[in-house]
Amino acid sequence: MVESKMVKTDIKIRLLPRSSHNRVVGRKGDEIRVKVTAPPVNGKANKALIDFLAKELALPKRSLEIVSGQKSKLKTVRIYNRSLEQVLSFLEG
Repeated sequence: MVESKMVKTDIKIRLLPRSSHNRVVGRKGDEIRVKVTAPPVNGKANKALIDFLAKELALPKRSLEIVSGQKSKLKTVRIYNRSLEQVLSFLEG
């Protein structure tokens, strides 16, 4: 699926489920804090996170994956085809 020449960016996300809106709420250290409306049940919050980030970064969902923290609020998300600078620009802009 992924070629080694592609840009890969790993970011730490602090996921805050059961919120009133899907949105980025800021940074704390090297973590980006993201609120999603979905509950943390049966992977719904994880799916909502990927859907939200894909939309915000103008990428297909297959370009994002949760590489660690599937059952934790602190996750590492790998984003293909975007540099760290591009990701932060999209999410903080």
